[in-house]
Amino acid sequence: MSHRKCLIIGLVMIAATAAILLAMGRIPICECGYVLFWTPADDLAGSSQHIADWYTLSHVIHGFLFYWLLWLVFRRTSVCERALGAIFIEAAWEIAENSPWIIDRYREATIAAAYTGDSVLNSVFDILWMLAGFLLAWRLPVWVTVLTGVVFELLALWVIRDNLTLNVLMLVYPVEAIKVWQGG
Repeated sequence: MSHRKCLIIGLVMIAATAAILLAMGRIPICECGYVLFWTPADDLAGSSQHIADWYTLSHVIHGFLFYWLLWLVFRRTSVCERALGAIFIEAAWEIAENSPWIIDRYREATIAAAYTGDSVLNSVFDILWMLAGFLLAWRLPVWVTVLTGVVFELLALWVIRDNLTLNVLMLVYPVEAIKVWQGG
């Protein structure tokens, strides 16, 4: 598959994800009416509404993980085709994550009691951040990618008392002690 065709398919997949999220009733941008590149940790209402926030680190790590998984399973396909697979997985997650079932699960099982889901802008950028992580994993030595993932996890844990590992754990198997600790 040519890089141009791959790029077009990837853009169509991302646009389709945005259209599905809009059809689900997701807001296009933050209800605040403006767009920020970065949302700081103390802006809880802006989290998952703008271009990047502390959870962006998790999406970059998704890219690392998807690169390795798709490399293991589909070694004979091009990087471009594997990137489309990664976009598909991340887009499916963004749609699922913004479903009432997952939003309610976050509210009941985690400290995100006020979580209302992502804006469409944030979901689109979550896919792009994942793609950045995928491309980094493709180009960087494995040890650099692993170290970066560990640093991202520890940094998010330190700043917001949450990260990809805890997010998955609390979504799948909530631990009350962790929830209390995250609540400060």
